[in-house]
Amino acid sequence: MNWARGNRDEDGRSLVSFPDFPTAIPTAPMKAKAMEGIIDCLGNSIAFAMADKANVPKQSRLKRGQKLVYVPLWIVAKLALCCAIRELGMQSELARRLKIRETVVRRMLDPNLNKRHEKIQTALEVLIMMPRECGG
Repeated sequence: MNWARGNRDEDGRSLVSFPDFPTAIPTAPMKAKAMEGIIDCLGNSIAFAMADKANVPKQSRLKRGQKLVYVPLWIVAKLALCCAIRELGMQSELARRLKIRETVVRRMLDPNLNKRHEKIQTALEVLIMMPRECGG
């Protein structure tokens, strides 16, 4: 999830910006039919950050005048896997437990590659179990 802030341009049209992604600027005004483009803009910003191996910022607090924009489904699974791997620092261990090469895990994280979501879900399930096993 991330937040969108509505602004107005000099002609009084509603515009959208993302405080957590300052470079994400949807070209459509903020209306119900334009929401798809706004969501896609957020998804692309997340995908670019992931591809650059940059930190994807955590959402900031909702402020007055801001509206919630959900992370699109086409990137949310990869984002969850990316965040879990970074938090736990266990990319190599995940590959070992899944009995795959680490390059396959890197491909699963690549937002430009279309990986089967079942594999990403399996990887997330393995990661969920890892802290419990390590913690005793």
